[in-house]
Amino acid sequence: MEYLAKAKSFGDVLIVGLNTDASARRLKGCGRPIQKQTDRAAILLALKVVDYVILFREDTPDKLIREIQPDVLVKGADYSVPSIVGAQFVKSYGGVVKRVRLLKGRSSSAIIRKLT
Repeated sequence: MEYLAKAKSFGDVLIVGLNTDASARRLKGCGRPIQKQTDRAAILLALKVVDYVILFREDTPDKLIREIQPDVLVKGADYSVPSIVGAQFVKSYGGVVKRVRLLKGRSSSAIIRKLT
């Protein structure tokens, strides 16, 4: 929640790009995602700070970023700006890339490790 609230503070509208189930499975393995894309999208949309959720089928949100052309692109601080998908494109038209510090132990992967 804190991550999304910080992302929202950088602009007027917060659009969250969300991997489809097939995309998440390709990237993280056959046991993922834990929740279906419709449930994950509904949970995000229930948060006051999230304005829109857009599902993307590709392995990265590059196509979505190019279609939306956001003024601000936000990613976790565990990524360097040069490695953030879409960063170069967003910067090419004057947009900015922001990195937000993640909270330890809050990732899905960390939660799954605790449960197994």
